Amino acid sequence: MLRWSATRSIPRYPVSSFVRRHASSDVSQQQPPAPSYVRTAAYVSLFAVGTGLFAVYYFDCRAALHRYIITPVIRYTLDPETSHKLAVRVLGSGLAPKDPIPDDEVLKAELWGEQLSSPIGLAAGFDKNGEAVDALFNLGFSWVEIGSVTPKPQPGNPKPRVFHLPNESALINRYGFPSDGHAGVLSRLRSRIPKAIPYGSGSESEDPLQGVEHASLYPDKLLAVNLGKNKSSPPDSIADFVTGVRTFGPYADALVVNVSSPNTPGLRGMQSRTVLAELLAGVTAARDEVSAASANKHRPKLLLKIAPDLDEAQVADIAAAVRESSGVDGVIVSNTTIRRPPSVSDPNKVEQGGLSGPPLKPYALATLRTLRSMLPPSIPLIGCGGISSGADALEYARAGASTVQLYTAFGYGGVGVCRQVKDELAQLLRQEGKSWSQIVHEAVAQNSLKETTVKAATAETAEGDKGEEATSRESNIRMLVEEAEELKRLLDGLGERIEKKAEEGVSVAGGAQYVAVTPRPTES
Repeated sequence: MLRWSATRSIPRYPVSSFVRRHASSDVSQQQPPAPSYVRTAAYVSLFAVGTGLFAVYYFDCRAALHRYIITPVIRYTLDPETSHKLAVRVLGSGLAPKDPIPDDEVLKAELWGEQLSSPIGLAAGFDKNGEAVDALFNLGFSWVEIGSVTPKPQPGNPKPRVFHLPNESALINRYGFPSDGHAGVLSRLRSRIPKAIPYGSGSESEDPLQGVEHASLYPDKLLAVNLGKNKSSPPDSIADFVTGVRTFGPYADALVVNVSSPNTPGLRGMQSRTVLAELLAGVTAARDEVSAASANKHRPKLLLKIAPDLDEAQVADIAAAVRESSGVDGVIVSNTTIRRPPSVSDPNKVEQGGLSGPPLKPYALATLRTLRSMLPPSIPLIGCGGISSGADALEYARAGASTVQLYTAFGYGGVGVCRQVKDELAQLLRQEGKSWSQIVHEAVAQNSLKETTVKAATAETAEGDKGEEATSRESNIRMLVEEAEELKRLLDGLGERIEKKAEEGVSVAGGAQYVAVTPRPTES
């Protein structure tokens, strides 16, 4: 029994199994598993690739990564307004890419005696509330225009209000001036200015720019603020624009009076000559007040932004109002259009709002050419509408635009589009053997209203006013003469009746009274 029990209690295993198990244990203790090397190598590779991609993303906005991957992914995965807001937030976060390449010498542009590094600027509408000013300058734009900014905060029109037209690389928007208001935007602009003088010194009220020459804070770039109007304001009131000039005048290189947005009811009506003359006089006076109160006599430029949907007579009225105003420094041509060209095939073309992108270009160019012929060379024009290449920019220069602005192309092409347009433009100019300034100077000299013609036009306007006044005066005199002749005829008739009755020695009825008439005395 004992032998049987012992035999049953000890299990039998092959000796080879112990040997194998012991051997495997020793190997596992002495050598790390092979997969750990692969994992480490994968982490290192991912880190290197990630660092390289971030370097490409951050230090070079021209990279294909932006144009062919990041921008299309954002555009096709998010709705237009969300992608717009995301782009502004990323740019304003400090993680935006930059353009490290200096601008070509042939691109230098001149505006009001200021020399800009290039003629390529960014139109209002992208950075509505001044959240990404410096990031946009770092992308290579020489002119950044924020807004439109309204005095009071307002949400704008109901959503959806932005629509892509990818078939035409175009956009329709009916934003309706969504704005953080003057106070919110002003605080952001103030926060950009370096504090050269300690807080509490009271110097900011005397010199808001703290001794800096340009509000852009760059020597060859300009910062503009586009002024809008609250939807709740009276349609013909100029108060919102006057308030905007007084608020942002000390913190901007240029102020743009926007009377051409199609998405605010009644706004385009302010382009009529009578209302426009009053508006320009009001904002000019406000700008002069800002300049007088500034310690360094900072005098922001005043520009008018007009629509591309004006006929020639309406453009002529605007030109006359600008010529007659002593304070308008330039005109931006143009805003979005309410027209839908037959060439637009995208289904979203039926949406209400302003159309921008390539389909806008013919209308904007035609309006610019017309206006250029009605203004003297001293008043520069800024071209805006459908510009997406160096060739487009050059076409505006030949029409007489001193500089140009991008908008829709920036949304479709991404952060590298400014550099792309500048490189194409520089190549075209070098092929032609001219600089941008030379092209513009020739076009402005050839297409602008000559100074003698300006004087003649002014005199003609004055003569026209005098002529109308003279015609009115002559008409009044003619009416008085006719009335006098009729009164004389009646008096003559009455006199004959009186003489006849006097000879008869009777009284003559005169209305409700009787007049006694005595016979004429006989001659002695």
